[in-house]
Amino acid sequence: MPMTPATQQAGRTYWCEYAWLNGLVESGVVLHTGADGKITEVRTALDAPPQDAEPLRGLTLPGLANAHSHAFHRALRGTVQVGSGTFWTWRETVYRVASELTPDSYYALARAVYAEMALAGITCVGEFHYLHHAPGGERYDDPNAMGHALIAAAADAGIRITLLDTAYLASGIGRHGAGEPPTRPQLRFSDGTADAWAERAGGLRADADHVRAGAAIHSVRAVPARELGTVAEWARTRSAPLHVHLSEQTAENDACQEVHGRTPTRLLADHGVLSRRTTAVHATHLTDGDIALLGGASTGVCMCPTTERDLADGIGPAPRLERAGATLSLGSDSHAVVDLLEEMRAMELNERLRARTRGHWTAAQLLRAATEQGHEALGWPESGRLEAGMLADFTTVALDSVRTAGAIARTAAETAVFAATAADVRHTVVGGRHIVRDGSHTAVPDVPRALAEAIGALG
Repeated sequence: MPMTPATQQAGRTYWCEYAWLNGLVESGVVLHTGADGKITEVRTALDAPPQDAEPLRGLTLPGLANAHSHAFHRALRGTVQVGSGTFWTWRETVYRVASELTPDSYYALARAVYAEMALAGITCVGEFHYLHHAPGGERYDDPNAMGHALIAAAADAGIRITLLDTAYLASGIGRHGAGEPPTRPQLRFSDGTADAWAERAGGLRADADHVRAGAAIHSVRAVPARELGTVAEWARTRSAPLHVHLSEQTAENDACQEVHGRTPTRLLADHGVLSRRTTAVHATHLTDGDIALLGGASTGVCMCPTTERDLADGIGPAPRLERAGATLSLGSDSHAVVDLLEEMRAMELNERLRARTRGHWTAAQLLRAATEQGHEALGWPESGRLEAGMLADFTTVALDSVRTAGAIARTAAETAVFAATAADVRHTVVGGRHIVRDGSHTAVPDVPRALAEAIGALG
């Protein structure tokens, strides 16, 4: 039987050479974890590990939250870099990969992808899941077979998952806003109506300790305006996270303006989608009014810089969104790379290129976006800080690699954010249990081979 991150176990003690506590780097930090997978005590200034403690050398951070993932996109890495094109030509390759997946092959691929995430220090993923049915739209005997495959994959890779079950009903807004019928590749994404989506999503088994269920609206082009309220109400009655792709492409904005006479953000606001539990993903092409709406509703925004640059989407107005009241989180989206450290610094460095000034966020602010704020966006408010009573989910970044050597204690967080990569993650602990030890996954011993086999099986 798979062991989930919160499996009952004896308490453990870890000694951190350095740890990031309350925005500061402290040395000699002891973390006691309990049988319930939570931190029971934090002590500082212990120069050497206690006899019963497992040493974690480097900088220990709260576990990273990958707030936006499409696991099957990992199979595209490299192949979509041949030639040129746009988001829309890239999407055709996505459809070809999607057409090959079954519940079994999706489990194998997602297990490998989530193991790659664990190696990168990610302890929780938000899976924006719309690959619901068989090719052609035929229903599996278990209508949630693909979602259950993802949940099992996360358990076996040792990380937590928020399954954001996604309504994807149409191929476009349509001339009168009623939605254009799904294309053949999109039939396996669609439940037909929001009510049918809600019925199926309500049957998802999400009762294991490592999983929580949320909802998603793929976009205003994929969910007709009349159906938006149904998805929002489903999430509201369950106090569940609600995510939505927003204004990733200008073509979406133009179509929405032409048909509805308003921006996608205004359309979502008018149908009750925006709230504190909502996270808008990308939010790249916004008006001043859009930014005010998102901030006024305390809606979060998940930036995915490595995907946004890979797809030539543009640079979103992250500083203005944050000043307006939106809380920022980070995701690896299409998995051009799986590296939340790179996502952190890319958000800052992208803004430096646009503004031609430096220092839009401190290392501490970027770390909070990738930890505490990301977990909050995924419905795990008890994770993301190294404090007593919080989940014992944390990761350790090496400070003696070729990229990080020479770091001094007081700027170790800056070194991690602006110099380290996923390759520098030495340990990942979830629920007090070692998932990655000394750079090796404890349950998936050869992650590269698992990835190669799962991707190779897709033909």
